Amino acid sequence: MSSKIVENGFNDSRALVTGASSGIGRATARKLASLGADVAIAARSEDSLETVAETIGEEEDGDALAVPTDVTDESQVERMVSRTVEEFGGLDVVVSNAGTGRGGPIAEMTTEDYRAVTSVNVDGMFFTAREVTPHLIESTGNLVLVGSSAGKFPRTEYPVYAASKWWTRGFALSLAGQLGRENVSVSVVNPGNTRTMFGSEYRDANRNSYDEGEALEAEDIADAIAYAASCTAPATIGEIDVVNRDAFSGM
Repeated sequence: MSSKIVENGFNDSRALVTGASSGIGRATARKLASLGADVAIAARSEDSLETVAETIGEEEDGDALAVPTDVTDESQVERMVSRTVEEFGGLDVVVSNAGTGRGGPIAEMTTEDYRAVTSVNVDGMFFTAREVTPHLIESTGNLVLVGSSAGKFPRTEYPVYAASKWWTRGFALSLAGQLGRENVSVSVVNPGNTRTMFGSEYRDANRNSYDEGEALEAEDIADAIAYAASCTAPATIGEIDVVNRDAFSGM
Protein backbone atom coordinates (compact mmCIF):
# COMPACT_ATOMS: atom_id res chain seq x y z
CA MET A 1 0.00 0.00 0.00
CA SER A 2 1.44 3.32 -1.08
CA SER A 3 1.61 5.90 1.67
CA LYS A 4 2.72 9.53 1.65
CA ILE A 5 3.74 9.24 5.27
CA VAL A 6 6.20 6.51 4.33
CA GLU A 7 7.43 8.12 1.14
CA ASN A 8 7.82 11.80 1.94
CA GLY A 9 5.59 12.80 4.81
CA PHE A 10 2.95 15.38 3.98
CA ASN A 11 5.20 17.80 2.09
CA ASP A 12 3.08 20.16 -0.04
CA SER A 13 -0.14 18.81 1.51
CA ARG A 14 -2.81 21.23 2.66
CA ALA A 15 -4.65 20.12 5.77
CA LEU A 16 -7.56 21.29 7.92
CA VAL A 17 -8.19 19.98 11.45
CA THR A 18 -11.31 20.84 13.45
CA GLY A 19 -11.42 20.70 17.23
CA ALA A 20 -7.74 21.56 17.11
CA SER A 21 -7.41 23.71 20.22
CA SER A 22 -6.72 20.74 22.50
CA GLY A 23 -6.53 16.98 22.83
CA ILE A 24 -6.64 14.78 19.74
CA GLY A 25 -7.13 17.71 17.37
CA ARG A 26 -4.13 19.59 18.68
CA ALA A 27 -1.96 16.47 18.61
CA THR A 28 -3.08 15.73 15.04
CA ALA A 29 -2.36 19.26 13.83
CA ARG A 30 1.12 19.07 15.34
CA LYS A 31 1.71 15.64 13.81
CA LEU A 32 0.70 16.72 10.32
CA ALA A 33 2.78 19.91 10.58
CA SER A 34 5.80 17.91 11.75
CA LEU A 35 5.44 15.78 8.61
CA GLY A 36 5.46 18.82 6.35
CA ALA A 37 1.81 19.79 5.86
CA ASP A 38 0.43 23.30 5.84
CA VAL A 39 -2.22 23.11 8.54
CA ALA A 40 -5.33 25.16 9.21
CA ILE A 41 -6.62 24.68 12.74
CA ALA A 42 -10.20 25.36 13.76
CA ALA A 43 -12.02 25.54 17.09
CA ARG A 44 -14.22 28.00 18.95
CA SER A 45 -11.48 29.46 21.17
CA GLU A 46 -9.35 31.97 19.28
CA ASP A 47 -6.87 32.32 22.16
CA SER A 48 -6.33 28.57 22.38
CA LEU A 49 -5.89 28.29 18.63
CA GLU A 50 -3.25 31.02 18.62
CA THR A 51 -1.38 29.13 21.35
CA VAL A 52 -1.46 25.95 19.27
CA ALA A 53 -0.30 27.86 16.20
CA GLU A 54 2.62 29.30 18.15
CA THR A 55 3.55 25.85 19.44
CA ILE A 56 3.52 24.42 15.92
CA GLY A 57 5.78 27.25 14.79
CA GLU A 58 8.21 26.80 17.66
CA GLU A 59 8.29 23.03 18.09
CA GLU A 60 7.29 21.59 14.71
CA ASP A 61 8.98 24.25 12.59
CA GLY A 62 5.77 24.75 10.64
CA ASP A 63 3.09 27.35 10.06
CA ALA A 64 -0.50 26.98 11.18
CA LEU A 65 -3.44 29.08 10.07
CA ALA A 66 -5.80 29.69 12.99
CA VAL A 67 -9.44 29.86 11.88
CA PRO A 68 -11.81 30.34 14.84
CA THR A 69 -14.94 28.36 14.04
CA ASP A 70 -18.03 27.00 15.73
CA VAL A 71 -18.79 23.90 13.64
CA THR A 72 -22.44 23.95 14.75
CA ASP A 73 -22.91 27.11 12.66
CA GLU A 74 -22.93 26.23 8.97
CA SER A 75 -22.08 29.77 7.90
CA GLN A 76 -18.95 29.68 10.07
CA VAL A 77 -18.01 26.31 8.56
CA GLU A 78 -18.37 27.83 5.08
CA ARG A 79 -16.04 30.68 6.09
CA MET A 80 -13.57 28.23 7.66
CA VAL A 81 -13.24 26.27 4.45
CA SER A 82 -13.21 29.24 2.11
CA ARG A 83 -10.52 30.98 4.15
CA THR A 84 -8.39 27.83 4.25
CA VAL A 85 -8.72 27.27 0.51
CA GLU A 86 -7.98 30.93 -0.19
CA GLU A 87 -4.83 30.75 1.94
CA PHE A 88 -3.57 27.33 0.78
CA GLY A 89 -5.01 27.09 -2.72
CA GLY A 90 -6.91 23.91 -1.97
CA LEU A 91 -7.31 21.02 0.46
CA ASP A 92 -5.73 17.57 0.51
CA VAL A 93 -6.48 16.36 4.03
CA VAL A 94 -9.39 17.15 6.33
CA VAL A 95 -9.68 15.78 9.85
CA SER A 96 -13.17 16.27 11.27
CA ASN A 97 -12.44 15.90 14.95
CA ALA A 98 -14.57 18.47 16.81
CA GLY A 99 -16.67 16.67 19.40
CA THR A 100 -18.08 16.85 22.89
CA GLY A 101 -19.77 14.58 25.41
CA ARG A 102 -22.36 14.66 28.16
CA GLY A 103 -23.31 11.75 30.39
CA GLY A 104 -25.44 10.58 33.26
CA PRO A 105 -28.91 9.07 33.70
CA ILE A 106 -31.05 9.72 30.65
CA ALA A 107 -34.02 10.79 32.78
CA GLU A 108 -31.90 13.61 34.17
CA MET A 109 -30.32 14.76 30.91
CA THR A 110 -31.43 18.21 29.85
CA THR A 111 -32.44 19.09 26.32
CA GLU A 112 -29.62 21.63 26.37
CA ASP A 113 -27.06 18.89 27.05
CA TYR A 114 -28.62 16.64 24.41
CA ARG A 115 -28.39 19.35 21.79
CA ALA A 116 -24.86 20.29 22.89
CA VAL A 117 -23.74 16.79 21.95
CA THR A 118 -25.71 16.31 18.74
CA SER A 119 -25.08 19.80 17.36
CA VAL A 120 -21.31 19.29 17.50
CA ASN A 121 -20.93 15.55 16.92
CA VAL A 122 -23.62 15.19 14.26
CA ASP A 123 -24.42 18.58 12.73
CA GLY A 124 -20.84 19.82 12.86
CA MET A 125 -19.55 16.64 11.25
CA PHE A 126 -22.12 16.94 8.47
CA PHE A 127 -21.52 20.66 7.82
CA THR A 128 -17.76 20.09 7.63
CA ALA A 129 -17.98 17.09 5.30
CA ARG A 130 -20.45 18.82 3.00
CA GLU A 131 -18.30 21.92 2.67
CA VAL A 132 -14.93 20.21 2.10
CA THR A 133 -16.12 17.51 -0.30
CA PRO A 134 -15.82 19.56 -3.55
CA HIS A 135 -12.25 20.50 -2.66
CA LEU A 136 -11.27 16.93 -1.79
CA ILE A 137 -12.77 15.72 -5.06
CA GLU A 138 -10.61 18.25 -6.87
CA SER A 139 -7.46 17.07 -5.08
CA THR A 140 -8.45 13.38 -4.78
CA GLY A 141 -7.79 13.93 -1.09
CA ASN A 142 -8.45 12.28 2.24
CA LEU A 143 -11.23 12.88 4.76
CA VAL A 144 -10.79 11.43 8.25
CA LEU A 145 -13.69 11.47 10.71
CA VAL A 146 -12.89 10.89 14.36
CA GLY A 147 -15.37 8.49 15.90
CA SER A 148 -15.05 6.49 19.10
CA SER A 149 -15.11 2.96 20.42
CA ALA A 150 -18.44 4.16 21.84
CA GLY A 151 -19.65 4.03 18.23
CA LYS A 152 -19.18 0.26 18.23
CA PHE A 153 -19.95 -0.80 21.79
CA PRO A 154 -22.59 0.49 24.23
CA ARG A 155 -21.61 3.17 26.73
CA THR A 156 -24.18 2.99 29.48
CA GLU A 157 -23.04 6.23 31.13
CA TYR A 158 -22.98 8.19 27.85
CA PRO A 159 -25.91 6.98 25.72
CA VAL A 160 -26.35 10.17 23.67
CA TYR A 161 -22.62 10.54 23.10
CA ALA A 162 -22.47 6.88 22.04
CA ALA A 163 -25.38 7.36 19.66
CA SER A 164 -23.66 10.34 18.05
CA LYS A 165 -20.59 8.23 17.43
CA TRP A 166 -22.61 5.38 15.95
CA TRP A 167 -23.91 8.06 13.59
CA THR A 168 -20.37 9.23 12.82
CA ARG A 169 -19.28 5.71 11.98
CA GLY A 170 -22.28 5.06 9.73
CA PHE A 171 -21.83 8.42 8.05
CA ALA A 172 -18.12 7.84 7.43
CA LEU A 173 -18.48 4.35 6.00
CA SER A 174 -21.39 5.42 3.80
CA LEU A 175 -19.46 8.45 2.56
CA ALA A 176 -16.55 6.16 1.77
CA GLY A 177 -18.81 4.33 -0.65
CA GLN A 178 -20.22 7.51 -2.16
CA LEU A 179 -16.99 9.50 -2.46
CA GLY A 180 -14.83 6.54 -3.39
CA ARG A 181 -16.35 6.84 -6.85
CA GLU A 182 -14.80 10.31 -6.93
CA ASN A 183 -11.39 8.95 -5.84
CA VAL A 184 -11.69 10.51 -2.37
CA SER A 185 -10.54 8.47 0.63
CA VAL A 186 -12.86 8.53 3.66
CA SER A 187 -11.73 6.93 6.92
CA VAL A 188 -13.07 6.72 10.45
CA VAL A 189 -10.71 6.44 13.42
CA ASN A 190 -12.24 5.12 16.63
CA PRO A 191 -10.29 5.99 19.79
CA GLY A 192 -10.79 4.04 22.98
CA ASN A 193 -10.43 5.67 26.41
CA THR A 194 -8.26 8.72 25.86
CA ARG A 195 -7.29 11.08 28.65
CA THR A 196 -8.15 14.27 26.78
CA MET A 197 -11.67 13.48 25.58
CA PHE A 198 -15.00 15.21 26.20
CA GLY A 199 -14.04 18.89 26.08
CA SER A 200 -12.74 21.34 28.63
CA GLU A 201 -15.58 20.87 31.11
CA TYR A 202 -14.74 17.16 31.49
CA ARG A 203 -11.12 16.94 30.43
CA ASP A 204 -9.41 17.40 33.79
CA ALA A 205 -11.67 14.89 35.48
CA ASN A 206 -11.20 12.43 32.64
CA ARG A 207 -7.42 12.85 32.66
CA ASN A 208 -7.28 12.38 36.42
CA SER A 209 -9.36 9.20 36.18
CA TYR A 210 -6.36 7.37 34.76
CA ASP A 211 -2.76 7.05 35.77
CA GLU A 212 -0.22 7.57 33.00
CA GLY A 213 -0.17 4.48 30.82
CA GLU A 214 -3.67 3.32 31.80
CA ALA A 215 -5.41 5.16 28.97
CA LEU A 216 -4.46 6.31 25.50
CA GLU A 217 -2.82 9.65 24.92
CA ALA A 218 -3.88 12.07 22.20
CA GLU A 219 -0.63 11.41 20.34
CA ASP A 220 -1.56 7.73 19.96
CA ILE A 221 -4.69 8.73 18.11
CA ALA A 222 -2.88 11.37 16.06
CA ASP A 223 -0.51 8.71 14.73
CA ALA A 224 -3.47 6.64 13.52
CA ILE A 225 -5.15 9.65 11.93
CA ALA A 226 -1.96 10.60 10.11
CA TYR A 227 -1.63 7.06 8.78
CA ALA A 228 -5.22 7.04 7.52
CA ALA A 229 -4.70 10.45 5.91
CA SER A 230 -1.51 9.31 4.20
CA CYS A 231 -3.01 6.72 1.86
CA THR A 232 -2.77 7.41 -1.84
CA ALA A 233 -5.04 6.09 -4.59
CA PRO A 234 -6.23 3.49 -5.12
CA ALA A 235 -5.78 2.54 -1.44
CA THR A 236 -7.86 3.75 1.45
CA ILE A 237 -8.16 2.97 5.14
CA GLY A 238 -11.79 2.32 5.93
CA GLU A 239 -11.61 2.12 9.70
CA ILE A 240 -9.03 2.05 12.48
CA ASP A 241 -9.75 1.14 16.09
CA VAL A 242 -7.18 2.41 18.59
CA VAL A 243 -7.71 0.86 22.04
CA ASN A 244 -5.70 -0.20 25.05
CA ARG A 245 -4.20 -3.65 24.69
CA ASP A 246 -6.32 -4.92 27.56
CA ALA A 247 -9.53 -3.24 26.36
CA PHE A 248 -11.31 -6.52 25.70
CA SER A 249 -9.83 -8.55 28.52
CA GLY A 250 -13.02 -8.45 30.56
CA MET A 251 -15.29 -9.56 27.75
